Amino acid sequence: MLSFAADSLDVAEPVVRPLPYATPSDRAACRDLIKTGSHSFYSASLLLPEALREAAYALYGFCRLSDDAVDVENGQGDAIARLRARLDGIYSGRPQTEAADRCLADVVRAYGIPRAVFDALLEGFEWDVAARTYETLADVEEYGERVAGSVGAMMAALMGVRDAAMVERACDLGVAMQLTNIARDIGEDARQGRLYVPRAWLREEGIDPEVWLASPEFSPAIARLTERLLSRAEELYRRADQAISRLPATVRPAIFAARLLYAEIGKVIRAQGLDSISKRASTTAARKAWLVGSAMQRAARPAPKGELSIARGVNRPLVAAIVQSPPGFGPANKRGHSVKDDLNWVMDLFSDLEIRDRTGSRSR
Repeated sequence: MLSFAADSLDVAEPVVRPLPYATPSDRAACRDLIKTGSHSFYSASLLLPEALREAAYALYGFCRLSDDAVDVENGQGDAIARLRARLDGIYSGRPQTEAADRCLADVVRAYGIPRAVFDALLEGFEWDVAARTYETLADVEEYGERVAGSVGAMMAALMGVRDAAMVERACDLGVAMQLTNIARDIGEDARQGRLYVPRAWLREEGIDPEVWLASPEFSPAIARLTERLLSRAEELYRRADQAISRLPATVRPAIFAARLLYAEIGKVIRAQGLDSISKRASTTAARKAWLVGSAMQRAARPAPKGELSIARGVNRPLVAAIVQSPPGFGPANKRGHSVKDDLNWVMDLFSDLEIRDRTGSRSR
């Protein structure tokens, strides 16, 4: 059971101050954060309806700045306590001076995003600060649930999705992306003294985790562990696909794009011999453009019939947090231009994007 869940399912008191808290410059600041911080997410976000796009930038802005604040302190000080104080202000209608806080205060009220999902995210950051170790795949996925499944839950609320099966798959998508991150960053993390590959897996291969961390090197054994991570990520991506196909047509292209862009990292890792120790997987702008086009083709297919199966449902705290919280009053998902216009816009912008995503961050 996630420890954040016990006190976090209560709905915050209504905020009486009228929207918006954020200014146009605040929203621009959040947009710039995602544009420079994660090219994959920025590329996918361009396919969202404008209102949802701005809301997604606010979520990303707060999550990115929170992650950076914890990384900068490197386990020292009271970064987590300050982040919780910032959330107190956001949920009480008194956001602090950061642009991301004002933007997020607007979004959590408009879209009914419960605080529990942010508490989960901060708990994941706490685990990083505490240098927590992960013995099994289940342990790693519990970490992924916090730092990335929480973001999937946020996006579900943003899109007005509150069906338990759909929210569950949104969390699965987040965890899949986190496993892809871990597979990509094995060497980079190890050089910083971090290990997110299950330690039991290393021991099964005859590798002492602490000895390997002291001098990380690529080997056939490490390749096998990387493949295991990618295979599990693919399983979760496939589960998520069943839900993405059932999303409203206005948001389906963006979520398919995010899913395909991230899964592509796994393909690149395999193409480079499963070596994430001496090199870091990245994709070209041209390939990203092709994947966005593929996402739009997938999104154009009719939604499948029938109901999604549920694994844990509301027994999964993040799912319960979304399902049991009331929706906000966010704007309808309206599109002011065609799918063709969207694709052309994305293609033009790709020429200006750097090929390499921002490095050095864990939860992205």
